Amino acid sequence: MERIISLIKEYGKYLILPELELGDAVEILLITFLIYRIIVWVKKTRAWVLVKGFAVLLLLWAVASLLELKVILWIFMNSIGVGITALIILFQPELRKALEQIGQKNLVSTILPFGEGKEKPERFSDRTIDELIRGTYELARAKTGALMVIEQEENLEEYERTGIEIGAIVTSQLLINIFEHNTPLHDGAVIIRGDQITAATCYLPLSDNMGLSKELGTRHRAGVGISEVTDSFTIIVSEETGKVSIARNGELIRNVDGDYLRAKLMEIQKKKQAAEPKKIWLWKGKSKDEERTD
Repeated sequence: MERIISLIKEYGKYLILPELELGDAVEILLITFLIYRIIVWVKKTRAWVLVKGFAVLLLLWAVASLLELKVILWIFMNSIGVGITALIILFQPELRKALEQIGQKNLVSTILPFGEGKEKPERFSDRTIDELIRGTYELARAKTGALMVIEQEENLEEYERTGIEIGAIVTSQLLINIFEHNTPLHDGAVIIRGDQITAATCYLPLSDNMGLSKELGTRHRAGVGISEVTDSFTIIVSEETGKVSIARNGELIRNVDGDYLRAKLMEIQKKKQAAEPKKIWLWKGKSKDEERTD
């Protein structure tokens, strides 16, 4: 007990807060935000179990320090380097996914707005939206499983290479034919770029999100998985229930109807708005339209 009291007195003098400047406050806020984001990310992965184990080890180290258990402290000090290396190897997929998710956020583009002034064409036509919706709900009515990944800003060539090249215009008939049972192309995902189906039977990464319902199968986990590592928009048709779901930014929205799906497709379409006609102002300070109403 006396040892604990002496330690508190010894380190208590360091608890006096120094004078804070503006830069110090900014640093504290940035570090706090970073730690918070890391905790939020870790809770969604299997690394959360590791964090709880690390907390137990930290508590054991604190107890060993107070009781001066030299052998245990020696083991801790000599295993730190090996432990960090082992963690990096074991959790390499999670670390890669975290870096990819950081890149997906608009943080970099906000700080370094390269190419913001360039006019970007719409991603796909209204006809493609109609064909996608028609094909999706025809498949749903027939309870035919389907997985359609729509490319946005991030290129999906890495996943296209796992499938078979198609290179055909998006039509509902083609989508129905691809996902028809007992056909060579029905297994796997279809990738859509613009108005074209670029590849079929593509393999996608499965999500390890423990929050997903246990009743969801591989198709839904693959749809969520690709949306976690890219900015793609995924349409999923359940083979068991015929329900339509969408996955975006790692989130799964289930049982969507045609109107909701159309609204979301129009949202990512980035369609140009028709420019308003410019008014010609006369010397009197009125437009032609205003003169007609006078």
